[in-house]
Amino acid sequence: MKNFSELQLQLNEQQSNWVITGVAGFIGSNLLEFLLKHNQKVVGLDNFSTGYQHNLDQVREIVGSQKWANFSFVQGDIRDLDTCQQVCKGADYVLHHAAIGSVPRSIEDPLLSNANNVTGYLNMLVAARDQKVRRFVYAASSSTYGDHPDLPKVESVIGKPLSPYAVTKYVNELYADVFHRCYGLSSIGLRYFNVFGPRQDPNGAYAAVIPIWIAALIRNQELKINGDGSITRDFCYVENVIQANVLAALSTNEHADNQIFNVALSDRTSLLDLYKMIRDVLVNDYPHLQQHQPTFLPFRTGDIPHSQADISKAQTLLAYAPQYKVDQGLQKAINWYKQDLT
Repeated sequence: MKNFSELQLQLNEQQSNWVITGVAGFIGSNLLEFLLKHNQKVVGLDNFSTGYQHNLDQVREIVGSQKWANFSFVQGDIRDLDTCQQVCKGADYVLHHAAIGSVPRSIEDPLLSNANNVTGYLNMLVAARDQKVRRFVYAASSSTYGDHPDLPKVESVIGKPLSPYAVTKYVNELYADVFHRCYGLSSIGLRYFNVFGPRQDPNGAYAAVIPIWIAALIRNQELKINGDGSITRDFCYVENVIQANVLAALSTNEHADNQIFNVALSDRTSLLDLYKMIRDVLVNDYPHLQQHQPTFLPFRTGDIPHSQADISKAQTLLAYAPQYKVDQGLQKAINWYKQDLT
């Protein structure tokens, strides 16, 4: 079983064909950047419902024209099976990240979440099966743990879902298992815990907490905390997620196939501590933050009070070893936002 450093050397020496759905989104564009830097060929699919052309433009600028030539973009929708079949032709690995995220959005519009996260996901499974993809890696979610109170979260123990979004992500896991049993499709699901990093959109009603807060502090705007600040999350920097995707796609460990893995730090950070960490990184460049105080709001419907992952399964079966703690990831993310927002 190779570690991440060894697999990076393997990628540099051996070119494969990858598909990234949701390629213009936050995680998708970071995966694209990594794979192109390591001389891989990538077909990307996105309908720009939550992704952005400027994310792709930034990747092109970073990797340069020579490596950018290994990328082919298809503007299309995973809800269309023919499009899914098209992008999977000749693919070795699929990294499926196209979805309608956000718990609040799914509560407001469960039909949209289901159409993308269940029907669209099923289309991609069918296409991966038909095109004989080597492995299908998909973005699962910590929301699957639902109302189960135990910490840290262990992959084999889940509760009842607390939102339509959580239902859709659990259905993804069930479908992957069935496709493995019925058709022999090799898949691995990655349950992400509160991923953050460059190119995560700070705007819009459903933006994630870290980019919203960074933007609010830089712009000297009101910063809102849902609850009293005691809610804890296992925040995970995006480069740890990239590592997990590569390890999952290229794993030769038969015990890792058709499994679900937590992708996180196995740590807990309260929202109030997170606010202080972000403010402390920014305060030297933005003196107005010396007097800044957050606004506390009621707890949000569908949110769980605490979240922390047990990552021992990924460590054992995938050689997953997260390289970035929360403070290290925040520093890198904030450096990007300081340039992007000014």
